[in-house]
Amino acid sequence: MTTSRQRILAAIDHKEPDRLPIDCGAMRSTGIQAVAYGRLKAHLGVKNGHTRVFDVIQQLAEPEDFYLERFRIDAINAGRDFDPDGWKDWVLPDGSPCQIPRYIDFRRDGKDWIAVDAEGTEVARMIAGCTYFSQTHYPFDRDDWTDLLDRIGPCMGKVCWGGLAEPIYAGGLSDDNLKRIAAHVARLRHTTDKAIMIAFGANLFEWSAYLRRMDNTLMDLVAEPDKAEALLDKLVETHLAGLDRLLPVLGDNVDLIQLGDDLGMEVGPFFSPELFRRLFKPRYKLIIDRIRKLCPSIRVFLHSCGSIYKLLGDLIEAGVQVINPVQISAHDMDPARLKKEFGKGVTFWGGGCDTQKVLPRGTPQE
Repeated sequence: MTTSRQRILAAIDHKEPDRLPIDCGAMRSTGIQAVAYGRLKAHLGVKNGHTRVFDVIQQLAEPEDFYLERFRIDAINAGRDFDPDGWKDWVLPDGSPCQIPRYIDFRRDGKDWIAVDAEGTEVARMIAGCTYFSQTHYPFDRDDWTDLLDRIGPCMGKVCWGGLAEPIYAGGLSDDNLKRIAAHVARLRHTTDKAIMIAFGANLFEWSAYLRRMDNTLMDLVAEPDKAEALLDKLVETHLAGLDRLLPVLGDNVDLIQLGDDLGMEVGPFFSPELFRRLFKPRYKLIIDRIRKLCPSIRVFLHSCGSIYKLLGDLIEAGVQVINPVQISAHDMDPARLKKEFGKGVTFWGGGCDTQKVLPRGTPQE
């Protein structure tokens, strides 16, 4: 009988699996929003367990065992159930109970919720009526920002995407936490037959925007490319150092490593293919080559939203093996065309339906 892990790996290796692999929650962007998850449990009459919000920024729930089995999920997040006792009670925007990581500091500001870091800086805010947090602090949003490059690590920690880490990375890549990660993924490997994916990110464009703001980043890439490249090089250096610490402790216990960089808008990439080839492609290749060297058996998964058709060939050449989410509602992202042109070079993890219109508003038949 084919296991979930075998099914996933067969699909990635371009072999016909026994059925279509299913994922919901192996990484953040394939997950389920906590309010929806709680309502699903109520609809199904599931009264035990907890709605645990492992991604507090996007308010995503950690799927429980009943969910994985009922919906025949084939892949799981390596951070799943990492710290079973490290949670505290909270309340979701719809008033339903949930749990969030104990180290998260949410505070009321009028009707809004704000997230603050260890130094008391507001790093994100969920305005009243919203169901997710938005970044509010950009450490490099100043004219003389290049003098901060040598302090990029602490500055990344003051961005909500770095400072409000999911539980597996709450302890960073310290020796003690790496020992915990090693033991955890080994335990997962021996207790589940599902494919295991570990998040790493290694974002280049997005981390530039997280630090500088999106508008500044886009202007930097064109008007001040030397400064933009200095930041990209420092990010690559930081990511490579992280991989050098993380990957050796994983052994063969993890099947996929998840990278992320939203490179597309609705109408096309954020920048020309020429700019991408000059500034981003060689740096992605450095990162992926390091992954290959340290962990040859692991598959490289890239989450990249939007219209990225014009960049796919270069991403494949850089070493990407799996693309997600395959946003078929965006320009140039017709799934049949993508499969025909790129299907031999990459596996599409998603693209089953229009997730912007059909999934939330369509009929069951649609």
